[in-house]
Amino acid sequence: MAMKVLILGSGVIGVASAYYLNKAGHDVTVIDRAEAVGRETSFANGGQISWGAGDPWAAPGIAWTAFKWLFKPHSPLVLRPRLDPAMWLWMLRFLRNATPERYAINRERMLRLARYSHECLKELRQETGVEYEQQTRGTLILFRTQKDMDKAAAMTALLDRFGVPYQLLSRSGCLAHEPALKPVRDKIVGGVHYPEDESGDCHQFTHRLAQLAENAGVRFQMQTTINRLEATGENITCVATDSGEFVADAYIVACGSYSPLLLRPLGIKLPVYPLKGYSITIPITNPGAAPIGSLTDESHKVVITRLGERLRAAGTAELAGYDLSLPRSRCATLTHVVRDLFPNAGDFARAEYWTGLRPMTPDNPPVIGATPFRNLFLNTGHGTLGWTMSCGSGKVLTDLVSGRRPDIDLDGLTLARFS
Repeated sequence: MAMKVLILGSGVIGVASAYYLNKAGHDVTVIDRAEAVGRETSFANGGQISWGAGDPWAAPGIAWTAFKWLFKPHSPLVLRPRLDPAMWLWMLRFLRNATPERYAINRERMLRLARYSHECLKELRQETGVEYEQQTRGTLILFRTQKDMDKAAAMTALLDRFGVPYQLLSRSGCLAHEPALKPVRDKIVGGVHYPEDESGDCHQFTHRLAQLAENAGVRFQMQTTINRLEATGENITCVATDSGEFVADAYIVACGSYSPLLLRPLGIKLPVYPLKGYSITIPITNPGAAPIGSLTDESHKVVITRLGERLRAAGTAELAGYDLSLPRSRCATLTHVVRDLFPNAGDFARAEYWTGLRPMTPDNPPVIGATPFRNLFLNTGHGTLGWTMSCGSGKVLTDLVSGRRPDIDLDGLTLARFS
């Protein structure tokens, strides 16, 4: 039965949800405070669709590793202590998940959705022909030390167990995959290549998918601030905004890091917290000195992705609440890594800077599906893998709203796991 559906949030998750819900025959409206879709976390991220390489941040040994990072000049982690109980509770839950047993459970949960989402993306691309400067060369994880390389090799048993395609590469293998690394060969020990991962421009994808959805009948109510959700009994009755009230049969919360703030007045405790990330985008002036595809410098946790004639570097995990200030000093690590690996690739003087908030759960899988309210659904908490999981999340959510059984098991992917 066709329903009127309101989606709150127009990032890649909200737009993918709108696309699939419309395709299923529902009357869909997307509401967002931004002037256009994909203007926040989906705007200038690292550009990887890493269904194979993406793993939980809550990994064994992360507490000691994070402590050491705090004293590095180019640290992947920045902690700005605040009088914020949500931050400290999130960190405690995060550390509780950093055991080998919990890591394996969470890795499987994330992989289950990410693998399915990749299949949905390939199907969508074949059906629509959507273009977004995509590359299908996989992703390369680079290691600068033998210790990191050995640690990665030890983790391949889990990849084998879950059926994730990968290749362990020597230094020469890494150089063969990315020839632009040859001038800095001595800085590389080896790597892991995930051949089925992809890359591209997430903002382009979000914008063009929104155009397809709008052409099919989805309405986008932009520059509209959501104030609250109104409820009576077990049902949401409307969304109150600065442009009036919006009423629907079903409501989808896809507001990323801001989802808990919207849900808290309803008594729903969603353990999603923002982890601030940064990126720089550099115009390529010497194509032969730039990477061909996408890679991750494991030592600095920095992603470098080629997007046509641009080079995008993204990274840093900063616990700073909802602060969206953009000091260029925070991008120093990104600039350092790109200069270190690809010093002659682009014009660093013309770099564009960006920051956004990743909506992270303490165990790292997202939160999709039902809430205590019959007509309220969640699609949020995807962390660094929002684009990777967007199509699968949108399709799963569509099945749930439509009363159908999803194609994948949702155990461990819903709000119920935090009960």
